[in-house]
This record gives sequence, C-alpha cells and structure tokens, in this order.
Amino acid sequence: MSKKFLHFPILLLLLALLLTACSSPAASPSPVEPTKAPVESTNPPVEPTSTSAESTNPPVEPTSASAEPRTLTVMTHDSFDASEEVIQAFEQANNVEVTFIQGGDTGSALNKAILSKGNPPADVFYGVDNTFLSRALDEDIFLPYESPLLAEIDDAFELDPQHRALPVDYGDVCLNYDVAYFTDKGLQPPASLEDLLKPEYKDLLVVENPATSSPGLAFLLTTIGHFGEDGYLQFWQNLKDNGVAVVDGWENAYYSEFSVWGGTHPIVVSYSSSPAFEVIYADPPVDTPPTAAVVGNETCFRQIEFVGILRGTQNEDLARKWVDFMLDTQFQADMPLKMFVFPVNPNAPLDEAFVKYLATPEKPAYVAPADIAAKRETWIQAWSDTVLR
Repeated sequence: MSKKFLHFPILLLLLALLLTACSSPAASPSPVEPTKAPVESTNPPVEPTSTSAESTNPPVEPTSASAEPRTLTVMTHDSFDASEEVIQAFEQANNVEVTFIQGGDTGSALNKAILSKGNPPADVFYGVDNTFLSRALDEDIFLPYESPLLAEIDDAFELDPQHRALPVDYGDVCLNYDVAYFTDKGLQPPASLEDLLKPEYKDLLVVENPATSSPGLAFLLTTIGHFGEDGYLQFWQNLKDNGVAVVDGWENAYYSEFSVWGGTHPIVVSYSSSPAFEVIYADPPVDTPPTAAVVGNETCFRQIEFVGILRGTQNEDLARKWVDFMLDTQFQADMPLKMFVFPVNPNAPLDEAFVKYLATPEKPAYVAPADIAAKRETWIQAWSDTVLR
C-alpha cells in the first residue's frame, strides 16, 4: 500500500456534508479557519540502553483471510515524511490502511484539530511541538495513553504527566560556524551568547526573523531562556549594535548568507545536526564537515514533537498501536534522513555520520511551554520593535 495524503479542506467539506445530512436543521459544523504560526525542528543521538519494549497491544487480527483492512487516519504538519516500507510494515502487521492528512504548518494543523474537537477528521495528530504544547493540552483534544514504549524514553522528553501528548522526536537549534573562516583568521569561534557581543565578532552573525522562521523563533527563545524576560531585549539591542544581519528564513540564512555557501557571514543560526548533514549530502564526498555547532550551556533551544490520540476517534485501539509504532525503533530510526529530526528512543540506530559528528548540548536553554503559548506573540513584537526599527 502506498501512503495516501488528503488535503484537509476537502476532507473537512465531506465531513461537513455528512454531518448536515445526519443532524437537525439547527446543527451545523464549526468552520475551520487555519491560522498561521511559526515552527519547525532537528537533533541528537543517545546511547542504547536496552532492547525495545514490546507493545501491550497485539496486532489486530483479521476475522478471515479476505477481511477488508480498516482505515487509520493520521493528521500531520506538512513536513511529515516516512519511508514507504516503514508505513507498509505497520499496515501489513495490523491489516490497516493508513491515510495522512497534511494540515499546514504546526500552528495551522493544531488550530484545525482544535476547531474539530470531539468530532475529529483523523484518529491521531502528530507534530505539535513544545512551543504549542500547552495550547493543545488546554484545549483537551487528546486522550491519555501511557504507551509501554515510554519506559525506554528519557523522562526529560515527557512534558505531559497525563500522557496525552507523547514525545516522538527532537532537534536542537544552535549557532553554526564556518570552520575554515575561523582557522584562517586565527580566531576562536564563539562559545557563548555573550561572545557574540565582542568586537571581534562584529558583522559575523546572521539570524532568522522569529516572526517568519521556526529556527528564528527557537533562537529568540534561547535568548529569553538564557537572559530572562528582563534581559533578552538588551542583548538583542547590543547584538544589533554589533552588526547582526536578519533574514526571513533558514534557507536564505544558510545557503545565501552563510560563508560556507558563498555568503559573507561565518556564523548562522541553524541546527546541531547541520554539520553531520554537510557530510551525508556532500558532493563530492568529504571526510569532515566544513561547519561546527556551538553547544555550550544555554546556547541552543530544543524542539520536541509529540503525537496524541484525538478525542472522539472511533479507532482508539488502532490509534494506540500507531502511537506505539511511532515510538518503536523501526519508525524512530527512519526519521533522521526523512524529516531531519532525531529519535527520542535511544535504541533506534543512527547513521554513522550522526554518531560521529552530531554535537549534543548538555544544557539547552529552557522556556516553559505555558509561557511560550501565553507570551510568544508579545515577545516577537518586542523583538521586532527592538531589532527591525
């Protein structure tokens, strides 16, 4: 079976027609108005500690050799991807056909899930991250489910003690630098956020706008986590005075402004995994990455993505099996080269380049998900007033 992707508006229209036919004239479904919000993600390996836990939910057995497969619908953000053979493994093991609805970026997809709360167009929602998690939990769109696979996952990734949103992957947004530039100049690369304010780093840094870029937002949160709400704007004012450049998105920052790719800035906001990808996709091949990540204390922000079973699903048994599947090693090992994010399950094997070149921050900056949800737009506006005017 092949992956089947449905556009959310078409599916919702069909659902609305069905509900209208079955309800009284006074009843009508709530319209789904997508909202635009920033996001994104990527990151590190953990040493295996144990063998994979077995799911407490055995595969769904077909009632006969000719039993029709059931359908499981998974709602995701537009960046979702998985290998065909991985999806087929789940389908064949459970006699099920998996259909995917791509609902836009994370903020838009979450908004659609909230507006269809209690009567969801999907059984499972994957892709809400820690910048939007508190909103999803406050809206109570997920059913609690304590997957047995959680026993293998570090508690640091589990941000919902009620197990409504279960961690699937993570990525660290960090400063990256051009190794050759600093070697040629005889200059030490920055090791902290404070270093970026020194005269020797004037005009060297390019960042993404947090209003239009997920890594840009993550770096803004890094500065809030490190300097606090009382100090982050002064840091940005000082950074502006030291010549920081701002562009709209990661692609422009990395492939146009970063000196490794012909730009004029040897420091860029990217991911801790970027050096490993520079090796994996190098043409011609290289033995060592031309870039490195700065992973000192509170210089990176960790993005974690979650999956949850949507309240109102008619396929809770299959939804639980899908959650288990996403947390188990086959799906987890597939993610890094498909979605550029990293497994929370430490038993999932990683490409050799990640093992060799991926730097993992021991102490990422932290901002509580509830604070992000409540103050994100205020912080972005204050940043814009300080840096862009």
